[in-house]
Amino acid sequence: MPQAPIQYNNIQNDDDDNYGNNNKKALKYIEDVTSNADEIQERVIEEILKSSAHVEYLERHGLNGRTDRDTFKKVIPVVNYEDLKPEIDRIANGDSSPILCSKPISEFLTSSGTSGGERKLMPTIEEELGRRTLLYSLLMPVMDQFVPNLHKGKGMYFLFIKSETKTPGGLIARPVLTSYYKSSHFNNNNSSHNNPHKNYTSPNETILCLDSFQSMYSQLLSGLLQSHQVLRVGAVFASGFIRAIKFLEKFWADLCRDIRTGTIDPKISDTSVREAVMRIMKRPNPKLASCIEGECMKGSWKGIITRLWPNTKYVDVIVTGTMAQYIPILDYYSNGLPLVCTMYASSECYFGINLNPLCDPAKVSYTLIPTMAYFEFLPLNKMNGGNGHSNNSNNQLVKEDLVDLVDVELGQEYELVVTTYAGLYRYRVGDILRVAGFKNKTPQFNFVCRKNVVLSIDSDKTDEVELQNAVKSGANHLKQFGATVTEYTSCVDTSTIPGHYVLFWEINTHTKQTLNTDKNISSSVFKECCHAVEESLNSVYRQGRVSESIGPLEIKIVENGTFDKLMDFALSQGASINQYKTPRCVKYAPIVELLNSKVVCSYFSEKCPKWVPGHKRW
Repeated sequence: MPQAPIQYNNIQNDDDDNYGNNNKKALKYIEDVTSNADEIQERVIEEILKSSAHVEYLERHGLNGRTDRDTFKKVIPVVNYEDLKPEIDRIANGDSSPILCSKPISEFLTSSGTSGGERKLMPTIEEELGRRTLLYSLLMPVMDQFVPNLHKGKGMYFLFIKSETKTPGGLIARPVLTSYYKSSHFNNNNSSHNNPHKNYTSPNETILCLDSFQSMYSQLLSGLLQSHQVLRVGAVFASGFIRAIKFLEKFWADLCRDIRTGTIDPKISDTSVREAVMRIMKRPNPKLASCIEGECMKGSWKGIITRLWPNTKYVDVIVTGTMAQYIPILDYYSNGLPLVCTMYASSECYFGINLNPLCDPAKVSYTLIPTMAYFEFLPLNKMNGGNGHSNNSNNQLVKEDLVDLVDVELGQEYELVVTTYAGLYRYRVGDILRVAGFKNKTPQFNFVCRKNVVLSIDSDKTDEVELQNAVKSGANHLKQFGATVTEYTSCVDTSTIPGHYVLFWEINTHTKQTLNTDKNISSSVFKECCHAVEESLNSVYRQGRVSESIGPLEIKIVENGTFDKLMDFALSQGASINQYKTPRCVKYAPIVELLNSKVVCSYFSEKCPKWVPGHKRW
């Protein structure tokens, strides 16, 4: 297997030769693994099976210690999370026997996808941190081909941790990025001396602060203090970066006062955070404060990124999938800077990188790195033939339909299936990908969508069944008034920051009255409907509401007959009346405009839904 590129060790900013040599080694690694994709994939599955050949799960399915790819494909079923949940629950409850993996499960990574309204638990092992670090180490060498000399400046990235909990068996359960930011792989390398990719304006202490206000404030203050060193800005998701700019709009005067006086606002009470920021601040800087103040006081915030951080070359955020809805506002704040999506990863596995990072965001494609895991693909046109459960008659058909990494076809869409070093075997990730091209013998994929997801603002993912159940829960509050929700649909509204869910309800009062105002039912009832809907949504959504990364849910009551007009519009666009179904989520602008034109009244949730770390059953 090609040797992984060495890490950036003790590279000074002015040591261009060492930096260039390390970049060349990283690019050669990419060239080698993409040129020998199938051979590497065969070795990856052999390594995984050789290590865990006798674990309980594989023996139960009849692998019998074999490590060849053909036997693996023949006997191991294609599964989803519900299939593995009994094994995962046993591990969570303290069973340390080799159930899924021969190596000890070091922790669980909590997925943004949910099962029964709770985050999914993805098992991981210690060595996976090395694979994630490897993928991160490839990003700067790729980017340097398009924007050279980034190692001579810093990145202002807004990075945050989330709360963690412990399973009944004592294993930590937390999001994958929280795990990574707390690891030695991140903290020991977060400087220009070790890895230019991690040369951030934010001290580690500000990233690791669990208080979201203190973390955001101190990271912005650090970024402003080092504004002329900043060459790139970003966050994980586009929504997170926009929240940072909105935070700046609200608190710029406080930040300027701190810079002018050389002090830190008393609201920042975390001692380690204060000390870390003071190491950057050192002394009052009234000139910088006045400059920032002058820009923030102007009427328009168009181009505020380049006005405050004038050397910025690009914005590094995820804008694929549902995050594409934030592209217009990012363009507004950045004055049209390139929007760069660098990598493709999930809680299950880190997958690949974007080898053409300055491309149009609508054309982003990711090259899967063959050493990260064993990849298979279920053709989209075959997906309806089976649900992936291990004990149904369709599973054999699903197994036969899977194709290997090098056998996918240009232009075709597939669901990604992975086998990882940490104990997931032929696991359906739920991402739909389209083959956009090839890098040597390795395919490059556009991210199309998350399977079954209808609403998403941040890391939340709400599917149609969950939405239906939540609407039912909210609508129950209308029964005592003799009213029912006869039709509904939804959309996300990102014109507010943070964005929020919007439900359009058409209501029948079972009387001759029409619901044209809120005189029939008091506004407090509809606000309770909003709250009941939110309480019924999954834990990822509720955590987002508590942490203010998602705004309060809104219910808009529309005129009676609105959904008839919606059907008329669909039929006028060529839909078949025999096959028409009310869409439960709408994105097409003319449809959203039609619905908004029929709104009689609207209501917002006035309370946050309940959320605490951990699973309900713990």
